[in-house]
Amino acid sequence: MEKRTVALLVAALSAGLAACVDLDEQLVTGLANKPYDSPQVFEALVNATYEPLRSFWAQERGFTVTEFGTDIFTKGADGSHKYINDYTTQLNADESFFRDTWDDFYRAINTANAVIGRAPIVQMDSSRRAQRVAEARFLRALYYFVLVQMYGPVTLTLQETQGVTTEARRAPVDSVYDAIIDDLRYAEANLDYATPDYGRVTKGAAQHLLAKVYLTRLRSDDPAADEALKQQAGDSANAADFALRVISSGRYQLLPRFADVFDFSNERNAEVVWSVQFTTDPLTTGNGNRGHLYFLMEYDVMPGMKRDIANGRPFKRFRPTPFLLGLYDRSKDSRYDAQFTRVWYANNTATIPRDSTGAPKFQLGDTAVYVSATDADTALVKLKPYRLYTPRTYADNIFPSLNKFHDGFRLSINEERGSRDYLLFRLDETYLIAAEALLRDGRAADALPYINAVRRRAAIPGHETEMELTPAQLTLDEVLNERARELAGETMRWFDLVRTHTLVARVRAHNPDGAPNIQPFHVLRPIPSTQLQRTTCCYTQNPGY
Repeated sequence: MEKRTVALLVAALSAGLAACVDLDEQLVTGLANKPYDSPQVFEALVNATYEPLRSFWAQERGFTVTEFGTDIFTKGADGSHKYINDYTTQLNADESFFRDTWDDFYRAINTANAVIGRAPIVQMDSSRRAQRVAEARFLRALYYFVLVQMYGPVTLTLQETQGVTTEARRAPVDSVYDAIIDDLRYAEANLDYATPDYGRVTKGAAQHLLAKVYLTRLRSDDPAADEALKQQAGDSANAADFALRVISSGRYQLLPRFADVFDFSNERNAEVVWSVQFTTDPLTTGNGNRGHLYFLMEYDVMPGMKRDIANGRPFKRFRPTPFLLGLYDRSKDSRYDAQFTRVWYANNTATIPRDSTGAPKFQLGDTAVYVSATDADTALVKLKPYRLYTPRTYADNIFPSLNKFHDGFRLSINEERGSRDYLLFRLDETYLIAAEALLRDGRAADALPYINAVRRRAAIPGHETEMELTPAQLTLDEVLNERARELAGETMRWFDLVRTHTLVARVRAHNPDGAPNIQPFHVLRPIPSTQLQRTTCCYTQNPGY
């Protein structure tokens, strides 16, 4: 996908303001004087609709509002916004992460509305125009999908706002979902599975999101109403249908090993249905993929260690809960070792500890820090020359570190902008959506092969059969457990728990920091108090992106 930026424009304007000499308008970009019916400006508007993806996914904001305060991640040592995890009274309508998500996504929606509304007057090939409109409608649906899950009834605006508006009304949740589904069905009908510009929306992405939307729309404020809603709308059957369209398309396949999915040298692999794009160019990557920062323990102050690019810059924001770490049967499931770093090798001669004779206790390249997965290793703590931590000695800054976002290609040890693509839709999740939808549709026998396909792929070689679930083991709770094992840290968990009416129960059971304060009303995020008065005013993204 073509990526553009307004950084040079901002710099030029800033320089002009500082000089305060020449106030004549200067043409900075060739887009400035072109009519909106020109293909060039139309394409730029479409590209601008993608840009806000990078304000939420692969950013601290997205990780915080979806992983904090769940059963699988809790607060680490550093950072702010910890009340989102703890569910204190500071989790309110003034919280900046809720306000900024609202603002950014409504700007994006208005840009999409501009694309859709102005498309008929654009002079370009009709099939290409329909494809671009389909991309914009997909993106509008995605932004609304996040908003309706987070806030419930929200403002539903499907036309471009070109002037100032001072009032807005919240639309019923059902109306928002109807608009989302209408957009996604249009996108599916007008997009292909392949695109010459990698990163643009595809038919497979539309089908995957449709499956997830239908699965999520089953949620209601009253859990007892789900069965009636399912019978009326057939949402679980639709969710299964669209997930199976992706799986049976032949365009995607599960990679042989779970670890292969996050191989940075193979990020455009057959399992990726759709990803948010980042680059190594600071002019095109925005804030970059910052996921590499937040899930790491404080290794760099340990004896024999210093911060380096390979091990990452440890912000230690998100700490895995004991529940998450205990979900993996390490005797047969490869995913614990594949996605959690537990050993660090000495890279700093100056801080290697010395024994009574003055000799270093270990050498460069030897184990310096080991985070054990079992308290059975407690007896070894005093016997080993390196630092050894067991679960009973984990702390807010000491824990197994989720490594699926590691980025060894950053320019310096303190560089925060990563260039790894953010894998937003993956086929393994499509399989799990299919399993959950079929299970909730009363077809457990049909669901079992899909969850077992994911589990067999995750098996340590030779243990594939042992990893398979039996029909009696296939429950909604087990589907949620499997999503935790497979998708840990991937900006989904809060949505998963709200969708399945398990947020309060699971947080109370598995997140000690959030347990005392969480209440049923926390299944929705508070709408920022001023936002309904300025939801749609002048929110078109700059087409220079």
